[in-house]
Amino acid sequence: MARKPKGPLIGQLDLGRQVPQRAKERSGRRGGGRAARVAQRQEKGAPQAVRPGLTGGAFQPLSDPDIARIHEAALDLLDTIGIGDPTDELNEIVLAKGCHLNEHGRLCFPRALIEDVIAGACREYVIYARGSRSPDYDIRAGGRRVHFCTAGSAVTTFQYESKTYRPATLIDIYDFVRLIDQLDNIHLVGQPVIATDVKDLFAHDISVLYAQIAGTEKPLSMSFADRSHIKPGIEFFDLVLGGEGRFLAKPFVVFGGCPIVSPLRFGEENLGVLIETSKLGLVNDIAVAPQAGATAPAPLAGTLVQLAAETLACLAVVNLVKPGCPMTFAMWPLVSDLRTGAFSGGSGEEAVLAAAAVQIGKYYDLPNSVGASMSDSKIPDAQAGYEKGVTTALAAHAGCNRVCEAAGMLGSLMGCAFEELVIDNDMLGMVLRTVRGIEVTDDTLSLEAIKQVALDPGHYLGHPQTLALMESEYLYPDVGDRTPPGAWEQKGSKDMLERAHEKVVEVLSSHYPNYIDAAADAEIRKRFPIKLPLKAMAAESGRW
Repeated sequence: MARKPKGPLIGQLDLGRQVPQRAKERSGRRGGGRAARVAQRQEKGAPQAVRPGLTGGAFQPLSDPDIARIHEAALDLLDTIGIGDPTDELNEIVLAKGCHLNEHGRLCFPRALIEDVIAGACREYVIYARGSRSPDYDIRAGGRRVHFCTAGSAVTTFQYESKTYRPATLIDIYDFVRLIDQLDNIHLVGQPVIATDVKDLFAHDISVLYAQIAGTEKPLSMSFADRSHIKPGIEFFDLVLGGEGRFLAKPFVVFGGCPIVSPLRFGEENLGVLIETSKLGLVNDIAVAPQAGATAPAPLAGTLVQLAAETLACLAVVNLVKPGCPMTFAMWPLVSDLRTGAFSGGSGEEAVLAAAAVQIGKYYDLPNSVGASMSDSKIPDAQAGYEKGVTTALAAHAGCNRVCEAAGMLGSLMGCAFEELVIDNDMLGMVLRTVRGIEVTDDTLSLEAIKQVALDPGHYLGHPQTLALMESEYLYPDVGDRTPPGAWEQKGSKDMLERAHEKVVEVLSSHYPNYIDAAADAEIRKRFPIKLPLKAMAAESGRW
């Protein structure tokens, strides 16, 4: 016969197990309820259920022989057909170092050269956080450490009230970034949208940099429209850090682009950026993104072969310009819906391809990134949820160093939503918790606790072990709802999108940071064409 609980009942567990009043009395000593728990999670050095840089790598869709075959096929492509449209500048650098042009004028990379490049390539790099975010949010890319990052450069912003999209603006970038600043499971901030209202390319690049740096101290990534913008960009970074040469010593931004136009051709502008950043010894944060069935073969294995060849070619360029210069081995396979030819970012094929691309990067033991969470849904809904959850989880469990596009993106990368950032932050926390797994130690086996509770009181809610671990063993959603249906109804029966919008308004109506020192800000505005007005970066603007 089941033992009757002592004292009046105050609630029920999910399985119907009734909890005595005594549990409430014991748990009441936690100190302040949810607010206190949130404060504890935010306290620097407090135990956390998840954190940046947890180790993945358990999911491996390819066998070792599969990867070896893909590698050999990629080397064959580079050795025979090579990469088209090399620039004169590139040829001058690499032809003297073992490459050659074939009869079609394509740049070929001998097998032995590629193998030497892989052997000598940089295995790890760091993107630094600034101020209060350092060192907890420093990103050490390498191994199987997992971080989540925004990116995407969408051209539109989702409007909650009308459920429509409008052209994205520079102020949107500042608003997106300052929201991300308050979302702990997003570890690096990549440019979420394009400032379509700033037409001049240099003013656009510098103003986007300003909006991101002002809005957060987390590490950043972006791209430059032209290689001539890199030098003034570094001057800008040095002003932020307070001295010449400080950025190169401790970079907090990585930048690059797509130096390959698939299939198997160089893109002139971004190739120039790749060469310039390599000369400076900066992290080359590239992305190579052929689309299976359109700009890559329809078989997923064939896409991986072409993608590996294209990315290895970039690695060779970087290391022939400057041996050992760091580069993100960024195989970003994309997928076509073959009925229409449209990009399908939330498909199962996308999920398994991304994980396989990460696995290939780990085969070479190189820092890597991949795109995931690129839902095809146009609104934060169930489709967005399952597409994002599956693609992100597989990339993280494959051990991706930087899972990019990880939050906010909708409409196959055409749009970004404030509410989706908040929802995805919850999802990313859950994925990180699964990546962390289960620690088995003498303490976590809990033999003594089991013996104590089995005798009396028959539940663990008030046990010291439970109270000690409730913040470090368990993760709680921010906008996800776990209340009983009755309590949910009493609060207005709000869905996830409504709750996320409330969170967006709460943050954006009050959190108006400028992480740039006032004196540096004044100097930056004097020297550079910053298009973001200071008055737009204050609560008095009334925008939220």
